[in-house]
Amino acid sequence: MRHLIYETNFLLEHVKEEGSETIESYERHGGYTALRKALKDMTPAEVTAEVKESNLRGRGGAGFPAGVKWGFLSRDTGKPIYLCVNADESEPGTFKDRVFLELAPHMLLEGSIITSYAIDAHVAYIYIRGEFTRQAQMLEKAIADARKKDYIGKNILGSGFDLEIYVHRGAGAYICGEETGLIESLEGKRGFPRLKPPYPANIGVFDAPTIVNNVETLANVPHIINNGAEWYKGIGAEKSTGTRVFGVSGHVKRPGIYELPMGTPLRELIDTYCGGVRSGYALKAVVPGGSSVPVLRADEIDSVNLDFESCAAAGTMLGSAGVIVMDDSVCMVDTSLNLAKFYAHESCGQCTPCREGCWWMAGILKRLEEGNGRVEDCDLLLDICDNMLFKTICPLGDAAAMPIESYVKKFRKEFEQHVTQGGCPIKKDKSIKVPENA
Repeated sequence: MRHLIYETNFLLEHVKEEGSETIESYERHGGYTALRKALKDMTPAEVTAEVKESNLRGRGGAGFPAGVKWGFLSRDTGKPIYLCVNADESEPGTFKDRVFLELAPHMLLEGSIITSYAIDAHVAYIYIRGEFTRQAQMLEKAIADARKKDYIGKNILGSGFDLEIYVHRGAGAYICGEETGLIESLEGKRGFPRLKPPYPANIGVFDAPTIVNNVETLANVPHIINNGAEWYKGIGAEKSTGTRVFGVSGHVKRPGIYELPMGTPLRELIDTYCGGVRSGYALKAVVPGGSSVPVLRADEIDSVNLDFESCAAAGTMLGSAGVIVMDDSVCMVDTSLNLAKFYAHESCGQCTPCREGCWWMAGILKRLEEGNGRVEDCDLLLDICDNMLFKTICPLGDAAAMPIESYVKKFRKEFEQHVTQGGCPIKKDKSIKVPENA
């Protein structure tokens, strides 16, 4: 993982160094000083206010302000408060949280401890993707090492604050990345998302008030406490503060991890930092925030900056910051089929529009790609998407429908050519170089 990191800022400043995952390395670079500051010099309300003032927004996809979410907690229920760390990184094209789990686990732990102090939680769960076996083991070691240093356990650093942190491994279900599906799974039940309201801040894990935050979100917290909200707001865009860790994959010369200020132009990320599209090919499309967000055509990206507001204005989302770059060797029908099959497989089946719609779309796209498509298939796909969008309990239905809808609308001619030419025009055109692994 270390060799994939190209551009760093304050979050990933030291992760290129061998041994960055150890507590010795983390402390050498100032690790756990923010925890000491929070416990000794700040009240929980002051920590929350500082994070709220920084305008740190959730890095899991939705971009909701973290401090505001903490403020929604029901504190008078007589029940314990819990923190759940969402480390169930399963979005296709997304691999930024994995960097923290492998190379900076103590940054995540420090952020989790400070957050637990702020929200008065004495138990925190790190819910980690089932396939992340090695990363789960690394987290367990990091927790053990932090406990030896008195950062976890009873009366942390003599402050009177107690906290236990547990690693809970999922079973490989994408749906458990949704916060209420995660909570259901954590409770030992099937990962069926819950209706909201009530929200987890009111009724979460074990029917108690719960805050669910993403790994990257919590990794920002120690830096905000050490340096202040004003410092943090000086980085990035006005309404999208701080940096973002972008995982860039696809047809660029330097795919990998880039930590850049929010608001960095998308074109700059691709051409300057990633070295541009691979030689001999032209840029065709970009997905800026993981597989579930609408695609952008090459002619749309020059006006797009990598922050929540700019992406929304362009009709897409920053999402999980998994940037997928596609050149002109890519078939958009085949790409859509790949996505549809993924979401059909990962749908929990609880909601009819998602359960039926995902498989239906996959079947239509399959026949288009195989040369058996019908003239009405484009409109049928759009109709299915319309019947899925915002009509399910959780956003998985939206995650499946939004990208497919965007591919059909923005590359409709290519979809129609699959009908008129009896199959994929790109694969039929011998003048287009299509690599064997494309």
